[in-house]
Amino acid sequence: MIAGGCRCGAVRYTLAMDALPAVYCCHCRDCQTGSGSAFAEQAPVREAVLAVVEGEVVDFTLPTSNGAISRHFACGICHTRLYNVNSGRPGLAIVRAGTLDRSDEPSPRLHIWTSRKQPWIVIAEDVPQWPESAPLEAFAALMLPGV
Repeated sequence: MIAGGCRCGAVRYTLAMDALPAVYCCHCRDCQTGSGSAFAEQAPVREAVLAVVEGEVVDFTLPTSNGAISRHFACGICHTRLYNVNSGRPGLAIVRAGTLDRSDEPSPRLHIWTSRKQPWIVIAEDVPQWPESAPLEAFAALMLPGV
């Protein structure tokens, strides 16, 4: 099991996985604003492996530019965003990688929306990157092998 939680410790979750999920970095303006940082580091997982095991979780919805609805889940006390699901990606949850207990271990497998990245961020040449969203097939092959 992989564990994680919010900043204040009031919410804990587990991922029914043996290994840490793959992570990617998104540099779009929405992720910059939502994270309050230069990018968001995220881990896509099958929604079925995610279980909030304790604590008060609140959720809110945001429309996306393509008409889908993104539902975000956060700690009801400290408001740390834990994960989101999107009507355009049924069955997939996007976990905020910084909420993983072992967040220092995974290295990003790809970067998207690099056309919006901060100019001081340098991405390793051997890490795939796209100026906007990655093509679905490339994203799935790198982030969700076997799914």
